[in-house]
Amino acid sequence: MLAARLRPLAVPTLAMAAVIVLSNVLVQHPINDWLTWGAFSYPLVFLVVDLANRTLGPSAARRVAWAGFAVAVAVSLGLAPWRIALASGTAFIAAQWLDILVFDRLRQARWWQAPLVGSLLASVLDTALFFFIAFAGTGLDWRLLAAGDLGVKAAMAVVLLAPYRMALPYLAPWAGPATRSP
Repeated sequence: MLAARLRPLAVPTLAMAAVIVLSNVLVQHPINDWLTWGAFSYPLVFLVVDLANRTLGPSAARRVAWAGFAVAVAVSLGLAPWRIALASGTAFIAAQWLDILVFDRLRQARWWQAPLVGSLLASVLDTALFFFIAFAGTGLDWRLLAAGDLGVKAAMAVVLLAPYRMALPYLAPWAGPATRSP
């Protein structure tokens, strides 16, 4: 019984974990003084949770987000100082919950509105929380870093609409009878 309820969460949970691990590795590789490669992979977390939300509903999407949170904190603690790990975990879970809430409220709107608006608003929250918690009071001019990061997240929110749309017809098989499509 429990295994049947958890089975639909396996794909999005594993996808979330993979994106988080990849992003934590890529954030270690700068592109320039204000941007890392992790800025390009991290927005995939919003795609994962949006697809889970569309297919399985907000409750399941929150479970995927909490699993992602656990992975994010564990990986961050292994790769970064505690302040960065705290900033990462706090920003991640707050942004995921906002994305899930906004997505669910816009669920019946046009196909692109829920993922785009949810991802954009969540990206603003994620960026603000992360950079403030991680760098406020350190003397580092983190606003430029935050602006670059947010710019990439916003661009990726638009770019990721294409894979979101392409994935929609294929979601029902891993959702099983609990499918919650529009």
